[in-house]
Amino acid sequence: MPLSQDSLDRLFLKARTANGFIDKPVPDALLREVYELARFGRTSMNTQPTRYVFLKTPESRARLLPALSPGNLDKTRAAPVTVIVATDTKFHEFMPEIWHRPEARGNFEANPAMAEATATRNGTLGGAYFIIAARALGLDCGPMSGVDLAKVNAEFFPDGRWKANFLINLGWGDDSLLFERNKRLSFEQACQLL
Repeated sequence: MPLSQDSLDRLFLKARTANGFIDKPVPDALLREVYELARFGRTSMNTQPTRYVFLKTPESRARLLPALSPGNLDKTRAAPVTVIVATDTKFHEFMPEIWHRPEARGNFEANPAMAEATATRNGTLGGAYFIIAARALGLDCGPMSGVDLAKVNAEFFPDGRWKANFLINLGWGDDSLLFERNKRLSFEQACQLL
């Protein structure tokens, strides 16, 4: 059964990229609820390589600001939470507890290229699930890729195990700061039926 029109609007059709936020904190319990929902999004072999670092304080966000492009500074300062969406390069260490075939861990360890590709692809997918879960629970999201990821990794993940993928500003959006909605490609432009 399809979702209601209200649900489709909230998740996709009327959802917008937040360009600014009202001054209202996001409770830790709500962040936990978003994760608890997003973690059920499907990844290949249930790998679940996505990791989330919630920057909630001005001090933690100040560590991030030198890595941001100028256009992302003000919105990140104003966001109640900025999420670093990262991938765990050693995600396969958890395979014995999350996958039904015990040899999976060894298969990834023996093939670093496959492990890296799996982490990148499924880590990005996990970030997308997180956005949908946040929207479903009433939050607004401002995903950003205008960031020097090497600087983020050096500051937050110096041991190299986790690698930053992209950022999400999170909270309740200030609709007065929204840009006009940009066009989307048509079915004919983006799809093929073979």
